[in-house]
Amino acid sequence: MEYVIGIIILVLDIWAIVNVLQSSASGTAKVLWTLFILIAQVIGLIVWFFIGPKSNKRIV
Repeated sequence: MEYVIGIIILVLDIWAIVNVLQSSASGTAKVLWTLFILIAQVIGLIVWFFIGPKSNKRIV
């Protein structure tokens, strides 16, 4: 069961990092957000979801 939770967290972290890299944030902000997500993992993911840079994509 721990493996499933770990894989889910890994997939969500990768998704968050891809979204950070596609955002309109500055290069420094992208690096800092990526490091925060990698270091803090679950907490970083939650914080990024609520206050992190948003993607340039628009959902129609």
